[in-house]
Amino acid sequence: MKQRIRQCGLLLLGIALLLTGTTAAAERQERLVLAGPPAAVSFPLIRMVESGALDDIAEQVEYVEWRDPDQVRALLLRGNVDFVALPSNVAANLHNRGIDLQLLNISSWGLLWVVSRDAELDSLADLAGKEIAVPFRGDMPDVVLRELLRANGLDERRDLRLRYVASPMDAMQLLIVRRVDHALLSEPAASMALYQTQGAALSQIVPELHRAIDLQQAWGETFERESRIPQAGLSAVGELSPALRSRVQHEYAAALEWVLANPEAAGEMVARHSGMLKPPAVVDAIAHSQLRAVPAAVARAELEHFYSVLERTTPALIGGQLPPERFYFDE
Repeated sequence: MKQRIRQCGLLLLGIALLLTGTTAAAERQERLVLAGPPAAVSFPLIRMVESGALDDIAEQVEYVEWRDPDQVRALLLRGNVDFVALPSNVAANLHNRGIDLQLLNISSWGLLWVVSRDAELDSLADLAGKEIAVPFRGDMPDVVLRELLRANGLDERRDLRLRYVASPMDAMQLLIVRRVDHALLSEPAASMALYQTQGAALSQIVPELHRAIDLQQAWGETFERESRIPQAGLSAVGELSPALRSRVQHEYAAALEWVLANPEAAGEMVARHSGMLKPPAVVDAIAHSQLRAVPAAVARAELEHFYSVLERTTPALIGGQLPPERFYFDE
């Protein structure tokens, strides 16, 4: 009888714990780290942290900003991140080189612009003989520009000069201070450049700038595809459960929808987390970016076309080969 009473008591205690949420709390992770660059691909990550979207599965949810590819590689090698927003070629490269990383989605389909002081410049052919500031040598957006130049018959060493700099913000600053006349910028750096050079008070100091070439449109025309490029998305790192990967992917998609529906609030939100980005520039960047969270398995065909273009000329950019099927998360 005592044994039966004890068993009933344990059963009632278990029910009570379940109802109070103590059991669920015991299963929560201590810390969940989301990392991304100062770009539109990271805006949903910031929203997820601010809205508490993952508070039921982790005691602490943190957003960490990375500034250049070397920094993000160091984060991954040290195991200091759980989910990371990356250029799509970097994700493939890391996976092929043995990093335990799986692509969840592609969300950035159009972020790249040639911004110029020349109002007449409007095509890749117009870059012949010009110097253009280009960030992230060997990574996005350098990858896209060089492939487009080659496909359009331009030799990057003979026909123009690519002036490499560390980041889009560095390229933007060279443009603003008149050290270069043209720069390849990703959003939100393109919008930041235009924002900082607006206004009559600045007209005698800084150049008037123009969105001269839409690289997404150039890509579509060159390769006879849609005018979009699978440029960046979210990846899971390490031994995370499929359920957690799926949950984060869905929360990311919901957060991106919020960003698109509330650009002004998103601008204020992003500015709170990044000293470089101003709210009006973030709003403009959202308006001039193709943003849509497409699951990796759905985006695979477009990714493999992009990877195949890179593989023909510089296979090292994707780790030497197309990534295997397991690279693409499929719920």
